[in-house]
Amino acid sequence: MSTVSERKPKPVQPSRYDIAALKDDLDGIALIDEVQVVRKRSRDFFWYSPVLNQLLADKSADIIAAPRDEDEVIRIAAACARRRIPLTVRAAGTGNYGQAVPLQGGVLLDITGLTGIEWQKPGVVRTAAGSRMLDVDIAMRDSGYEQRMHPSTKRSATVGGFVAGGSGGVGSVTYGGLREPGNILAARIVTVEEEPRVIELRDDAAQKVNRAYGTTGIITALEMPLAPAWPWIDIIVAFDSYMDAFETGYEVALADGIVKKLVTPIASQITPCFGALKAHCPEGQSILICMIAEGSLGPFKAIIGKRGTVTYEAPSEEGPGTVPLYEYTWNHTTLQWLKSDRSITYLQCLFPHDRLVESARETIAAFGDELLPHHEFIRFGGRVTASALPILRYSTPERLNEVMALHEAAGVFIANPHVVSLEEGSRHKRADADQLGFKREVDPRGLLNPGKMTSFVADPTD
Repeated sequence: MSTVSERKPKPVQPSRYDIAALKDDLDGIALIDEVQVVRKRSRDFFWYSPVLNQLLADKSADIIAAPRDEDEVIRIAAACARRRIPLTVRAAGTGNYGQAVPLQGGVLLDITGLTGIEWQKPGVVRTAAGSRMLDVDIAMRDSGYEQRMHPSTKRSATVGGFVAGGSGGVGSVTYGGLREPGNILAARIVTVEEEPRVIELRDDAAQKVNRAYGTTGIITALEMPLAPAWPWIDIIVAFDSYMDAFETGYEVALADGIVKKLVTPIASQITPCFGALKAHCPEGQSILICMIAEGSLGPFKAIIGKRGTVTYEAPSEEGPGTVPLYEYTWNHTTLQWLKSDRSITYLQCLFPHDRLVESARETIAAFGDELLPHHEFIRFGGRVTASALPILRYSTPERLNEVMALHEAAGVFIANPHVVSLEEGSRHKRADADQLGFKREVDPRGLLNPGKMTSFVADPTD
């Protein structure tokens, strides 16, 4: 397979900000200014997109600040506000489109030192924003609970990073995405002002920081709902055609009585990139990857019937030395291919629930081998539908935009993963008015991750 190397960064330019004075302000707080380290930590997985790889490869912060607690976050926010230095919040850096890449330099605020569970009660956990999602679930196990959903990067992703940059994931087939009421219960944030405030956002107000790329406040703690921690069984089912896998998966997703966490059909052309998993992916057959509660295996297999063949069945594992089955789903599917071939990219789609099967069939027929299907069944607004992260055989930016436009013309919503701003990511839709208005309140000078919310214009007289 062909490979495409990442674009090399340009030589380091002098900072436009008074970093020396900032260091004095932040005496006692862990700071990193080693150029190569700062550059590396200023990146995420934006190179999934050849467009973003050209745009963002040269972007870097000037310095990293690594607070140990909320008091240090407040000191950093105050110093940046006084000196008009941009501040971009970063956690594990598992995003795919430059959410935490500083476009204008300044401070990269690494929140991974903010860890620990403040409290837990039945169905709810309060945790520091930098807590790793896997660690939270491990801590919950004795109580019989786990997080409702997580990205495929769970083993490295943080709770705060997921809320600020994500939308849904493993578990969304049952609980929907983070945008659904009740999936974020509260968020504690620090404002970026000369005298920062600490604000508690509860219920609907917590959505002001959801998928805002850290532009609407520095998240320091989150209150999240929990779900019963079932004994999950990982299953792979092989089918003769992709639509057989898709339609069977849809039936499983619609079956309310089957307790499930993941229902993912993947095209036969993709599975040869699946490493050790290839042994369970018969050549020429599409697969359905599922996580099913042990007690629901009977009715699950009744739906599968004779349409598919179970090629793998085992209790879910995500400990050291293992590769969880969910790391072949969501955008990890793309990563499995990119490990050996950097020439491809992907789309992010949401299919209409009222003609889901027909729409999936039409898009597969329209693009042939140029676009390799991979869907994730989810709940959206109370209805079962499917998102998709199909692998695209990339040719030019013009063709990429044409493919997305053809999807939209067919009624498929596109969240463009090849742009950096919130507005463009929703295909030319302005940022949510509530988030925009809230940014004016908590970040009046526009120092938080500037360039990611282009609708915001700071007061030029300030």
